[in-house]
Amino acid sequence: MRCSLGVDIGTSSSKGVLVSETGEILATATRAHAVERPHSGWVEMDGNVWWDEFVAIARELLRPSTSSGAQKGEVEIAAVGVSGMGPCVLLADEKGEPVRPAILYGVDTRATAQIARLTDELGADEITAVGGSVLTSQSAGPKIAWVADEEPDAWARAARLFMPASWLAHRLTGAYVLDHQSASQTSPLYDIENERWHEPWWDACAARIERPALTWAGDIAGTVTPVASDLTGIPEGTPVITGTIDAWSEAVSVGAHRDGDLMLMYGTTMFLIATGERTLRTPSMWTTAGAFAGTRNLAGGLSTSGALTGWLKDLTDADYPQLLAEAEASGPGARGLLMLPYFSGERTPIQDPDARGVIAGLTLRHGRGDLYRAALEATALGVRHNVETMRAAGADIRRIVAVGGGTQGRLWLQIVSDATGLIQEVPATTIGASYGAAFLAASAVAPDDAKPLIEHWNPVATTITPDPAVKDVYDALFDRYLRLYAGTREVVHELATAQRSA
Repeated sequence: MRCSLGVDIGTSSSKGVLVSETGEILATATRAHAVERPHSGWVEMDGNVWWDEFVAIARELLRPSTSSGAQKGEVEIAAVGVSGMGPCVLLADEKGEPVRPAILYGVDTRATAQIARLTDELGADEITAVGGSVLTSQSAGPKIAWVADEEPDAWARAARLFMPASWLAHRLTGAYVLDHQSASQTSPLYDIENERWHEPWWDACAARIERPALTWAGDIAGTVTPVASDLTGIPEGTPVITGTIDAWSEAVSVGAHRDGDLMLMYGTTMFLIATGERTLRTPSMWTTAGAFAGTRNLAGGLSTSGALTGWLKDLTDADYPQLLAEAEASGPGARGLLMLPYFSGERTPIQDPDARGVIAGLTLRHGRGDLYRAALEATALGVRHNVETMRAAGADIRRIVAVGGGTQGRLWLQIVSDATGLIQEVPATTIGASYGAAFLAASAVAPDDAKPLIEHWNPVATTITPDPAVKDVYDALFDRYLRLYAGTREVVHELATAQRSA
C-alpha cells in the first residue's frame, strides 16, 4: 500500500500521520512537549527536540503493525511531508548544529527594540512596500537582529536560518531550503511581489547568514539520506517536500487555500488565513505569500486561545467536559462577564505585545463555568475583530473552514459563529497540519493526470450556522470588548512594565 507520512511540529506537541493514497488515516502518533519561557516575553524551544520527536514518531508509525492492522511490509512510503509552527528563528552553525534555542513566532515579544530600530532605519512605508507588512513580533527579521545585538557569541557561530519544517527537511535530506510562505514572514528580508530575497536588507540585517534556496511548500526538497534512513526507518531515497508553517499546512488539509477562502485554526493559539490573488496591505494584519504559487494571504492570529482554556482548566482543577457543560449552562454573555484574551500580549489586529488579559464584571456569584464561557467568547470576539479588519482591508471572504483540536467540541464553534455571524464548514478530518503535509507529499509524487483532490480526501462533515436569536447579545458584547481594551490599555501597559521589572 502506497502511503505518505506527514509530521508537524506544533507549539505544545509534535504530531505524525500515516495516510493512504485515498486519504485514509492508517496511524497517528503524538509527542507532547513544552516551550521554554526563560524571561518575560521570551518563548523558545530547543530545535533538537523537533528532530528527536520526528525520529520517534516516524519509528512508531512505521513499526510492524499500526492501529489499523496494516503490516509494515505492506506499506510503501511514497513521500514525506513536514510542517511546523512559525515563523521561528532557529540559527545553526556551518555543520547544522543550533547555536541557541529557537525563538518562536509572534508570542515571543523580545525584539521590540529591534523592531523600532529597523523601522526607523528602513522606513515603515518602504518595509510595507517590499515585504507587505509592518514589522511586529510576528516578523522573523528583528529576532535575527536581536541575536546579533544581544548574543554576540551565538551570532559569531550562526551561519544558517531554519524554521521547524525546513529543519526537518534539512535533517532528512541535507537540503538547505525555505518555502516562499515562510520566507515572506521573515520581513524585512523578503520581497513579496518579486518572490525573492531582498538582498540589500538581508545584507543589512543578516549578512553572515547564508540565504536558503526558495521553493514552494509542496516542492520536493530532496530525498532521505542513508544516515536519516537509519535513524528514522524511512527508506533511503524517499522524496521529502520543503513544507511550510503549520497554519498554512492546516489550510491545505481542509482545502481552504482558494480565492475567497478563510481558514480558522483552533489550537493553542488561534490563526486566520484569508486567501486571494491580490497583495493586500494593512498595518493591522500580516501580508504573506501563499502556500502555492500565484496566491497571497492576509493572515492574523490570537496569541492565546487553547492556551487560555488550558490555563483555566489547570487553575480550576476541572476537566474539559465539566467546564464545557458549565459554560453552556452559563449562556451567551457569561452572566455579565467580559474577558480580553490578551494573556500573552496580542498579535492581530491590535499588534500590542504589552496587552494583558482582563476579566471585567466579576462578582461573588460567578463560577468557573462563567469564566470558561467568557474565555470562549473572548476568543470569538477576537476572531470577529480580525475578520472585520480583513474585510476593511479588501479581503473577499466567501467561505469559512474551521480546523484544529478545538473543533472537536460543538460549543466553541457555535460561540464563534454566533459572535461573528459566520457560517463555518468543518471537514471530516480535523487532525490538522500533519494531514496537510501528508497531502502535499502525496501530490508531489503523483502523476500530473492523477493528482489527489483534498475534497475527496477530506469532505465537509458539519456546518455551523449562527443563531440569530443571540445576534444582539454579541453585537453589544463586541462593542464593549473594543471599549474595554481602549479603556484599560494605559493601566495594563504599566502592569506589563512592572512584570518585566519583576
